[in-house]
Amino acid sequence: MSKILSGVAVAALATAAFAATASAQSRDTIRIVGSSTVYPFTTAVAEQFGKGGQFKTPVVESTGTGGGFKLFCGGVGVDFPDASNASRAIKKSEFEDCAKNGVNGIVELKVGFDGLTVANAKAGPDLKLTKAQLFLALAKQVPGPDGKLVANPYVNWNDIDASLPAEKIEVLGPPPTSGTRDSFLELVMEKGAESFDTLKALKKSDAKAFEVVWKSIREDGAYIDAGENDNLIVQKLEANPQAVGIFGYSFLEENAAKIKGAEINGVVPDFETIASGKYTVARPLFIYFKKQHVGVVPGLQEFLGEYASDKAMGEDGYLSAKGLVPLPADEAKKAEDAAKNLTTIDAPAS
Repeated sequence: MSKILSGVAVAALATAAFAATASAQSRDTIRIVGSSTVYPFTTAVAEQFGKGGQFKTPVVESTGTGGGFKLFCGGVGVDFPDASNASRAIKKSEFEDCAKNGVNGIVELKVGFDGLTVANAKAGPDLKLTKAQLFLALAKQVPGPDGKLVANPYVNWNDIDASLPAEKIEVLGPPPTSGTRDSFLELVMEKGAESFDTLKALKKSDAKAFEVVWKSIREDGAYIDAGENDNLIVQKLEANPQAVGIFGYSFLEENAAKIKGAEINGVVPDFETIASGKYTVARPLFIYFKKQHVGVVPGLQEFLGEYASDKAMGEDGYLSAKGLVPLPADEAKKAEDAAKNLTTIDAPAS
């Protein structure tokens, strides 16, 4: 036998080995890791699924999107998760890591939309921000008076604009492993950077240098990595009304009695503005499944079906009640078909 096996052969051997190992070790509970934003939605589906009585309630862990993919792509078998929540699409590098470790046949389920919110305690000031102001508040380097990049000099919000509160810039946000961090960078920081002529010119002349600018968050204490526990951020905001937090809309809605969302570029985050696209700081949410684990871990395909069902993801579904903004009808149909047919995805372009 050749010492070099094709990717297909490796995948087949991995699946067969998993089936034998699973049989021996009897893992009969679905294991899901990943995004803290998607966590409450997947937990709701898991609880509903467990109530059916046919299968055990899946175990869901909040590890962050990046951390989830690292675990998910680690390999095939009882030691590796069956699914991974994600607040962004899987990256090419992650897809390649999966393939390298024998994880072939990934089913992508887009579950709905979520708005990224900038929020503070009810007792704090009402915030009306622009993406440009948020860039100036959080970027490691910003344009100086002559347009050249300088270390971020802003200490208080009103240093950026006199209309903003005379409060210290203190933002509690997601860590680098978080899909929420990735989305915030792309939806807010990149767009905010493009508001400045010198940075717009830099984007044209040196796209990589421009990318470094909008992806580099300041490290002088104004931005604090608050971990993957969004509930902890809410608690910290309550304790410090001057602080601001970044997290998904569902956490804002669940804690509406304690915190309030900032207006961004003239639009307040709510269910209607996110669904309509008027609130431009919004992103799709996903959960990824290993097709190789279907038929080996009991209930995995049935769980996929529950997630993609209208009673879960539909306009009047139980996930909508938790703050998930549902997909348009055509996209919901695609998700349902992907779950039913176990449709696998190709490698992303980037």
